[in-house]
Amino acid sequence: MTTADLHTLTGAYVLHALAPDERAEFERHLGVCPACAQEVRELAATVSKLGLAVAVTPPPALKQQVLRRVSAERQDPPRISRRAVPSRAKRGRALSRFVLAACLAAAAAFGGVAFWQHQEATDARLQAQRAQQRAEELALVLAAPDTRVSTAKLPDGARGTIVVSHSRNKAAFLTSGLPKPPQGKVYQLWFNDAGVMRPAGLMDPAVTNNAVLMDGPLNAASGMGITVEPAGGSPKPTTDPLALMNFPV
Repeated sequence: MTTADLHTLTGAYVLHALAPDERAEFERHLGVCPACAQEVRELAATVSKLGLAVAVTPPPALKQQVLRRVSAERQDPPRISRRAVPSRAKRGRALSRFVLAACLAAAAAFGGVAFWQHQEATDARLQAQRAQQRAEELALVLAAPDTRVSTAKLPDGARGTIVVSHSRNKAAFLTSGLPKPPQGKVYQLWFNDAGVMRPAGLMDPAVTNNAVLMDGPLNAASGMGITVEPAGGSPKPTTDPLALMNFPV
């Protein structure tokens, strides 16, 4: 392999695409060619940044796709003089670096989009599964043979209904006519454990008629409360309760 040929192998070397004998010869060349050594460092840094930008392992075929793109680009081998690499060689290496970086950027972007689409689909499936599971649990509480029901008035003419099943260790809360909370706020439910309020989930602020399976076990809770909290909820009540209701016995 001539010295001129070695100058064109920086991209393949960074991608670990050289045969063992070619890699050994090129590494010997790096020791005496500062220009190639600098280009290898720059390409390696580019590959590292692109890799960090895509939080997913690329498919095995991706490497071959990149290599095919690189090999399809025509590159002029540089002419070597005794004193310095002429401008044509620099243009050749610059073209090689540009083509490789473009291929890697396209591959990274493709991988990022594919990962995003896969993640979106996965999240949607998980959300649907959780919603279905909660709906099934709510139905089991409402249909339990030991279900106890109690209804009370809420502010602004709304009504709230508590459904308790000790056999399932769960409680549900149903509302009718409940006005939407203020902008940036949400209704939060609480279990009343001997005067200590335990978070029991959030209600959909866009829905006035709710049927909510309260989060967590019923245990020894004697009742529940509902407060208005900042969006996302609070670990402890930050406002006076709109209502405090005892569980039916």
